[in-house]
Amino acid sequence: MTMQTILFHSTIFGPIHSRRLGTSLGVNLSPADGKVCSFDCLYCEAGFNAQGTGKAGLPPRGEVARLLEEKLASMKAAGENLDVITFSGNGEPTMHPDFEGIIDDTIALRDKYFPEVKISVLSNSTRLDREDVVRALRKVDNNILKLDSALEESVRLIDRPVSPDFTAEKAISGIARFQGQAIVQTMILKGEENGKQIGNDTPRHIDALIEACRRIKPRSVMLYSIDRPTPCRTLHKVEREELERIADRFREEGIEVQVN
Repeated sequence: MTMQTILFHSTIFGPIHSRRLGTSLGVNLSPADGKVCSFDCLYCEAGFNAQGTGKAGLPPRGEVARLLEEKLASMKAAGENLDVITFSGNGEPTMHPDFEGIIDDTIALRDKYFPEVKISVLSNSTRLDREDVVRALRKVDNNILKLDSALEESVRLIDRPVSPDFTAEKAISGIARFQGQAIVQTMILKGEENGKQIGNDTPRHIDALIEACRRIKPRSVMLYSIDRPTPCRTLHKVEREELERIADRFREEGIEVQVN
């Protein structure tokens, strides 16, 4: 049996300090005792999908709204600071069947308690063929979409999509639909797995990623590397100095980049 390594055992968690977003209140739309994701990334800090989906099931829309309102009301009463409400958690938030409705509820609650706070979604870009998901992502302040590689073989090795139908091209064309609203998020790493080199920090990978961003025209690109233990122990962090060199390649193309 695979050891359970999920991070969040509740629907609402935090607030925590996010190196990318500031003081963040998290929303986990995966089960509190399992992981539901359309990727099985080698670097996922929540662990591999093999640990199972648990028994609790996905949190119902009404329960998410109730718990979120309780937390926002208590934070406001206590005078606490909040920068962002972030959908992330133990898996892929857009897999929840009521994702669009939950986003609508969150916007209403944000406007009621913390109207200045941003709403962010961290998504792996696998559900951009669904119109309800696209509509929901267009409503949030920070629509952060994963593109770890524009090369198909690297997507298969690093992100390990569950569906054989998902491709790098589908991700790129899906993100491009947002016409400059999306923020592209890319994990840069190096290492090996089962004897195969899987680093996406090479000139070939970066050239392909820049070419994809020319098509996507993102609002910005977030580059980051490993910050916590990963389920694949043979991965290595790319240091900030190297990330900045990669970022300069994007900047030369007029693409805004944030290194985290």
